[in-house]
Amino acid sequence: MSNRNKNIAVYFHVHLVSDSTGETLVAMMKASCAQFRHATPLEHLHALVRTEEQMSRTIHDIEIKPGVVLYTIANPDRRKMLEEFCADRRIPAISILDQSLAMLGRYLGASVTHEVGAQRTLDNEYYDRIAALDFAMAHDDGQNVTGLKNADIVLLGISRTSKTPTSIYLANRGFKTGNIPLVPTAPLPVILETFTDPFIVGLVASPDRIAQIRTQRLVGLNEKGTTDYTDIDKVRDEMRQAKRMFVKKGYPVVDVTRRSIEETAAKIITLYHKQKSDRS
Repeated sequence: MSNRNKNIAVYFHVHLVSDSTGETLVAMMKASCAQFRHATPLEHLHALVRTEEQMSRTIHDIEIKPGVVLYTIANPDRRKMLEEFCADRRIPAISILDQSLAMLGRYLGASVTHEVGAQRTLDNEYYDRIAALDFAMAHDDGQNVTGLKNADIVLLGISRTSKTPTSIYLANRGFKTGNIPLVPTAPLPVILETFTDPFIVGLVASPDRIAQIRTQRLVGLNEKGTTDYTDIDKVRDEMRQAKRMFVKKGYPVVDVTRRSIEETAAKIITLYHKQKSDRS
């Protein structure tokens, strides 16, 4: 590769497939991708994949957005489904715990239990996090808006402001989180005005960054040409309207432009606890 090409940003799909919450995969992926300065992963977290039907849906998602697959699957049948699919499509895939488990097995002279989520203590905190993850998946991208009255945190933002991955990360921290996309010409659900408990946060980002990510997303879907979705002037207008609405409603705002998902979540959690403290 020439020196000129080394500076070109590369976007690629990374599918994280787990029969648990997927935190181990997320941490490994972040640490690995940080070593490649100009590579930006488009993260797809497939958590709690514990049935053949769920694995089939996961495989379908990988098929339409091929890239790299990292997985931790204990069940041998579901693991075989994933591995055979990836081998057949020549999709790079790796079980990130295999080498460390093999080394420990040799050292201890013991076999692996293949227990799903065996690294976690099944205490109340664990089950709360699973419930929060279920909540996030059921209230993603504007689904079940009325149910958001039971949320801890609600995220608002235009397309590609990392609402879904941030919701999933917050759920892994035990916060019941949902998100609502802000769509041009579509009003914000009126029911939000009646909510008193959920902490509502607006996510913003640089319009240039949003346009870049949207364009790359369309490329990944084999769609070409400029649309309002990727037009920089339209994106600036979307962001401007979103910011005005956040100010008008008095919602706290977090800029995700230069923040990782973990950093965005940490900022939101800090704001969340501050609000709870102020209320008490």
